[in-house]
Amino acid sequence: MDERRKESRVDGDDGAAVSRFVERFAAQLVQAGMARMPARVFAALLSSERGALTSAELSEQLKISPAAVSGAVRYLAQVNMVSREREPGSRRERYRVQGDQWYDALLERDTLLKNWQATMREGVDRFGLDTPQGRRINDTLEFFRFLEKELGSMMERWAAHRAEHLGG
Repeated sequence: MDERRKESRVDGDDGAAVSRFVERFAAQLVQAGMARMPARVFAALLSSERGALTSAELSEQLKISPAAVSGAVRYLAQVNMVSREREPGSRRERYRVQGDQWYDALLERDTLLKNWQATMREGVDRFGLDTPQGRRINDTLEFFRFLEKELGSMMERWAAHRAEHLGG
């Protein structure tokens, strides 16, 4: 590999390659159920050298409006996949993706699972296990209980794996 190509990989200056990565990963996130703009913004932040970009930088890189960036960031912040920070000495915000955003997002899902379980228990109580809907709701409840148990165990295993392989 020639020196210039090596530098562009390190510096992140290869805009076409970055764009291909962003669009490919964003498309995969969309297939998994994420809305298109948040997926593109998240992929752009993830692939940025600093892990942080301003609204203007995101608008320019993705060729989208500041309003589209704002909406995407609002969603990503709500699901704990990005954080907002102020640039020192400026009123401009920078949006940052953390290395542990997937862990945090899954922890947030744990709270959702608990809420869903409570609602499913109410449904089972309301309809009873002797009805088709009560049995379906109970199946869902048991699935959510299983997920909650496995999620906790999986997070513990991830912490050990991360410490061993990533140093923290």
